[in-house]
Amino acid sequence: MKSQACEHLKDANENVKARTKGCEECEKMGSGWVHLRKCLTCGHVGCCDSSVNKHATKHFHGTSHAVMQSFEPGEDWMWCYVDKAYVK
Repeated sequence: MKSQACEHLKDANENVKARTKGCEECEKMGSGWVHLRKCLTCGHVGCCDSSVNKHATKHFHGTSHAVMQSFEPGEDWMWCYVDKAYVK
């Protein structure tokens, strides 16, 4: 995965605590997900765009929190929704 510099990383905190262990909204709805993403601004955990509900992207659109990190074991890549790019 090729990454690039991103001005939105200044607002990201890799150490932010996840608010839930699974997708916050899907857990409330009783729905499932494919993969998880953690918001590096507030710790919201949402499901990826391969999931039916796409809650990580919906979180970005609702909050403008730009940078998400994979919340999958063994993965540490980040995605900036504004720049539409992998960042680190």
